[in-house]
Amino acid sequence: MTQAGATITHQGGVPRMLERYRKEIARELAKQFKHQNLMAAARLEKIVLNIGCGEAAHDAKVLEAVQRDLALIAGQRPLVTRAKRAISNFKIREGDPVGCKVTLRRARMYEFLDRLVSVALPRIRDFRGLDPRGFDQGGNFAFGISEHTMFPEIQIDKVQYPLGMDIVVVTSARTREEAHALLKAFGFPFADNKS
Repeated sequence: MTQAGATITHQGGVPRMLERYRKEIARELAKQFKHQNLMAAARLEKIVLNIGCGEAAHDAKVLEAVQRDLALIAGQRPLVTRAKRAISNFKIREGDPVGCKVTLRRARMYEFLDRLVSVALPRIRDFRGLDPRGFDQGGNFAFGISEHTMFPEIQIDKVQYPLGMDIVVVTSARTREEAHALLKAFGFPFADNKS
């Protein structure tokens, strides 16, 4: 198990997934999609983690817990997201804190990806794979998880508020097919029902 911010490296301080991309995945993608240059192959640009928590507007302890847990998972301090407009049904005013988000790039992105694919997703009970319909036209993939406790950095006995999380993987791929091939090469477990 790793601690928040701990580096999962292979050699020379390069994250294992980045090294795998450079040595294997980029070549496979360039060959599969007939790119003339390895630099034209699709690559990861960023991973955005978002936890929305409406109770944070009314209880500062909830917001602190969300920030602490997201910081442990991501390895960097999260940004507090605020309501863009007032919603009277939820008793939320404009500017109230409603969650946290983190944008991961470079080494931290690859380290998080490694933990997500190797440790976190296999820990989900009754997991049948990620829905491939989560791809948009621009080659990005978005999915949600129902509990953030699947990450090894989170101690289940200390969790006061079980939270869901949205994860968006932004790629440089131009098509869904290329993005799907990229993430499958990284080890994302997709469900068989393609649509």
